[in-house]
Amino acid sequence: MSMSFLDFQFGLSRKSSLKRAQSSNSTSRSFQPSIEEMRWVFDKFDANEDGKISREEYKLAQRALNKGIPETELVKLFQTIDSDGDGFIDFKEFMEMFNVGGGVKATEIQSAFRAFDLDCDGKISAEELSQVLKKLGEGCSLKACRKMVKAVDTNGDGFIDINEFMSMMASGKKLP
Repeated sequence: MSMSFLDFQFGLSRKSSLKRAQSSNSTSRSFQPSIEEMRWVFDKFDANEDGKISREEYKLAQRALNKGIPETELVKLFQTIDSDGDGFIDFKEFMEMFNVGGGVKATEIQSAFRAFDLDCDGKISAEELSQVLKKLGEGCSLKACRKMVKAVDTNGDGFIDINEFMSMMASGKKLP
């Protein structure tokens, strides 16, 4: 599993925020997720594995990430992504949501970082990573999360700070 799979799942849940980031920060660095990473994220949303994300699957996945998201916003987001209006998000529509403008902006990566930084202290611990993964139904032990953190932790403090997170995303580094 690659850590960047998870980063995109957290940081890029809203097409509208991508558009805002592009228009307000057109000079920021771009990051492009791979098709493999996008498929992994898509499969996490597609709980019944039928090859498409229903409105209910979308709501459940988004609520796991952000319990406070209003129902009206969920409906709008789903309708925006469901470009053909068939009531489902297929993989092509999902890819289009993430590929607006050819990449993920630095502001979106920062948003993803904040989703992992549960205590808002400016760093991601193995415990925080484990908690977030469990919310997503991932079977990842604390020991495995410590290995992931250690693989990214370039300053050796036992945490992932925003600079390490950005470097990891820019490099596309795969974690144990």
